Amino acid sequence: MSLYPSFGILMVDDEPGWLRSLSITLESAAGITNTASCTDSREVMGMLESGEYRILLLDLNMPHIKGDVLLGSVKERFPEVTVIVISGMNLIESAVECMKKGASDFFVKTDPAERIVSGVVNAVKIISLESENRAISKKLLERSIAHPEAFADIITTDPKMFAVFSYTEAVAKSQHPFLITGESGTGKELLAKAAHILSGRTGNLVTVNVAGLDDAVFADTLFGHCKGAFTGADTVRKGLIEEASNGTLFLDEIGDLSMASQVKLLRLLQEGEYFRLGSDLPRRTNARIIAATHADLQMKEKEGSFRRDLFYRLKTHYVNIPPLREHPCDIALLTEHFLEEAAAEMGMGKIVFDADVSAFLSSYTFPGNIRELRAMIYNAVSISGGNAVSAEKFFKAAGLENPSDIKRNCLCENPFRQMQSLPRIDESTEFLVDEAMRRAEGNQTVAARLLGISQPALSKRLKNRSDV
Repeated sequence: MSLYPSFGILMVDDEPGWLRSLSITLESAAGITNTASCTDSREVMGMLESGEYRILLLDLNMPHIKGDVLLGSVKERFPEVTVIVISGMNLIESAVECMKKGASDFFVKTDPAERIVSGVVNAVKIISLESENRAISKKLLERSIAHPEAFADIITTDPKMFAVFSYTEAVAKSQHPFLITGESGTGKELLAKAAHILSGRTGNLVTVNVAGLDDAVFADTLFGHCKGAFTGADTVRKGLIEEASNGTLFLDEIGDLSMASQVKLLRLLQEGEYFRLGSDLPRRTNARIIAATHADLQMKEKEGSFRRDLFYRLKTHYVNIPPLREHPCDIALLTEHFLEEAAAEMGMGKIVFDADVSAFLSSYTFPGNIRELRAMIYNAVSISGGNAVSAEKFFKAAGLENPSDIKRNCLCENPFRQMQSLPRIDESTEFLVDEAMRRAEGNQTVAARLLGISQPALSKRLKNRSDV
C-alpha cells in the first residue's frame, strides 16, 4: 500500500506515548501514513537534510534544543518545510512568537483531535497543490508526453489533443478532483482511463453514470448501506467509493446530479469521508475523483442548478476536450482506424470508401463527434456486402436518403444573410480558403477536401496569392 501523502511528516516530541497517539490519530482520522517520529531534538536538522520531510510537527518544551530555537533554525535552513507547533502549554505569547518565527499554525495538545488533524490536513493540501502546480507548469512548458502508451486508445495527431494529453499527464498523480468537459462522443471516458493509468494507483478504475440517479439511489450506489438500512437491505453492501479504494472513481455526466446528491458529493470531496446508509459512523476514502460532463457547469451554476462550491471544488484540475470539428485533420485517421476495426470484428477483408464518401466525411460537422463517426462506419461496413462501400450504401447506412442531403448536413445557414454589405467574390474566396486552412491545421489535402477542390488547385491558389 502506498504512503500518503507523497512527502514525509516528521513529528518531534520528547514523549514517545504522545507521538504514538498522534500517529494513530492522523492515520485513522485522515489516512495520513507517511509519518516519522523523533524524540531527540538534536537529530531533527540531520533528518531534514534528506529532503524527505515537508511538514514538521514540533513541540516547544523539550530537553537539549528547545522547540522555539529549533523552529528558527529550521526556517532559516529549510524554508520550504512547513512547521506546525503542537505545544503542551497554552500561552498566547508563545503562539505569537512562533508565528513570527515562521510557524504556519499553533495548537495545544489539549485541543480537540479533529482540530489538530484538520490543521495537518490543510498543510498537506497546500503543499500538494503547490507541488502539482509546479509540475503542471513544467509539463506545459515542455509540451512533452512521457507516457504516450497511456493514451493509446485515443487516435489523434492534433496539437490541441496533445496539449490535453500533456495536461492530463501532469495532474494524473494528484489526489485532487479532475474535471473533464466536452461534447458527447469526444472521448471523456477514455481520457479518464488514461489519467487512472498514469496515476500509478494500485486500485481499480470504477465508473458510474450518475445521470438520472435520484438522491437515494445515488447515495446507495456510491456509499453503500448497512444491513437493515431500509426494507430489503438484508446484507451489508459496499458502495462504489469503497470499491475504488486506492484507485479512481469516475463520475460521468456529473452535470445531471440532483442538488441533494451534490451536497453529499461535496462533503466527500471536502472531508474525504462519507456515511453508509443506515450508519452514523463516518468512513474515509483515498479514492481519486474524476468527473465528466457535456453540460456547461458554469452556466448551470449561474442558473442555480449546480452548486458553486462543488463546481470550484471539482474544477481544481480541469481540461476540455475539443469537438472533432475543431481537429478535422484526425477524421481521415479515425476513419481508417474504424474501418480496420469494424472489418476485423465482422471477419471481413480490407474495406475502402468511394471518393465521394471520403469527401463527405472531410466536410461533415459531426455533432455526435467521434462516437458518431464510428457508428457511421460500422453501419456502412455491416451492409457493404463487399470490400468497397459506395456512396449510395454509405448514405443509406448513415440515414441520408440521397446525396443532396450532404449539403443539408455540411452547410450552415447562409453566412451572408445577416451582412449589410456583401464582400466581393474574390474576397469571399480568400476568406473561405483561410478558414479551410485554419480548420485543416495547414494541411492542404484536408483543406482541399473541405473546399471541394483538388489539392493542386488549392496549392496554385495559395501560390498566386503569395506572389501578389
